[in-house]
Amino acid sequence: MPELPDVQIYVERMRAFVVGETLERVRIKSVFLLRSVEPPVAAVEGQPVVSVDSIGKRIVIGFPDELYLVLHLMITGRLRWRKPGAGLPGRAGLAAFDFAGGTLMLTEQARRKRASLHVVSGKDSLREFDRGGLDVMGCGEEAFAERLRSANHTIKRALTSPRLLSGIGNAYSDEILHHARLSPLKWTSRLTDDEMARLYASTREVLNLWIERSRNEVGEKFPDKVTAFREGMAVHGRYREPCPVCETPVQRIVRGDHETNYCPTCQTDGKVYADRALSKLLGKDWPKTIEEWEELRER
Repeated sequence: MPELPDVQIYVERMRAFVVGETLERVRIKSVFLLRSVEPPVAAVEGQPVVSVDSIGKRIVIGFPDELYLVLHLMITGRLRWRKPGAGLPGRAGLAAFDFAGGTLMLTEQARRKRASLHVVSGKDSLREFDRGGLDVMGCGEEAFAERLRSANHTIKRALTSPRLLSGIGNAYSDEILHHARLSPLKWTSRLTDDEMARLYASTREVLNLWIERSRNEVGEKFPDKVTAFREGMAVHGRYREPCPVCETPVQRIVRGDHETNYCPTCQTDGKVYADRALSKLLGKDWPKTIEEWEELRER
């Protein structure tokens, strides 16, 4: 799922490409994409784009008279810029937003389509899309700590909860926790003041790092390769690969469709957490430390 750095770059480049331009036509291919009835999509056709912003992971395109398109890309939804009137691709194509200078294309690779589009009227209507998460790039350390301690969760869950913090998802939470040298399973209530300060600093540093990297990669173009697995990430998507700090093999915790990656040496004092993808098979033989894990691999 595109997360805060990815959404930020989408917003910035969309501002450069479409603000001030007239949305000539909206072509919706998937009947499941549009989740609102009134106002109709036709209400924004022929109208100039006056703003592009975000609410959490949602992208908000503004038009005159407080009309808005609210787009949620979900897990595999992506935006692409194509030539004017470009045709929608086969199964992946969901919608096209046609401008004189080009077409903003919405695609989703997953078989089950989850991306959504709403047409809303009035700024007050945008509040229903705000999950209440704190803007981590605009808040101070005290507000950050207060929000995380407002509910007792694992740090991983707290970082990715849209009701606590805005825009952070699975990928960047892994990177933040590795940078802060904190276990993803430590409870927020047990964080010391020093650990909370590290977490706050790491959250801002990691997100700013990836925003700047993305800006440099995209330049004046439109982002065309948004992915949760980025070259240069320390642990996310790098299961069994060496940690860039200590070279310990990166480990993982699998829960349903989600995977948490971490370094045992840097983050968990050498402890390896049970991975459901393997622990059912190994049972009591599941290695509890990185040394036992290495022994298992060498058998």
